[in-house]
Amino acid sequence: MLRADHKRVSALFEEYEKARVVTKKKDLVSKICTELTIHAQLEEEIFYPAVKKALKDHELVPEATVEHATLKDLIAQVKDVEPDGDLFDAKIKVLSEYVKHHVKEEQNEMFPKARATKLDMKELGARMAARKDELMAALA
Repeated sequence: MLRADHKRVSALFEEYEKARVVTKKKDLVSKICTELTIHAQLEEEIFYPAVKKALKDHELVPEATVEHATLKDLIAQVKDVEPDGDLFDAKIKVLSEYVKHHVKEEQNEMFPKARATKLDMKELGARMAARKDELMAALA
């Protein structure tokens, strides 16, 4: 599920790069911000605590949590803001690059280590999917 979220956000960033119309950009930024906000909340509430405990981790999860804080700051700078030119586009570009870096670390380091533990990934995924449904419903 987390990988699917990563792919979906990556596709939204690619679409943004091609967009030329302000209304389209605004719509895409709204979707990106929603996706990233919910994804980060799922990881922080459910995935990270489980991984931290299973791995007895004092590096990967804290680093990912700090990265989330930076992402949230960038999201706050662009969410519900009118796309107004180069500076706005630059913020989206930095957000995109930061997300790519974060995703790469999760998928190449954290996910394999988590899979190697006794964590029940199916149960963890089911909990995250249920929570995601709750969060999405709250936005509707």
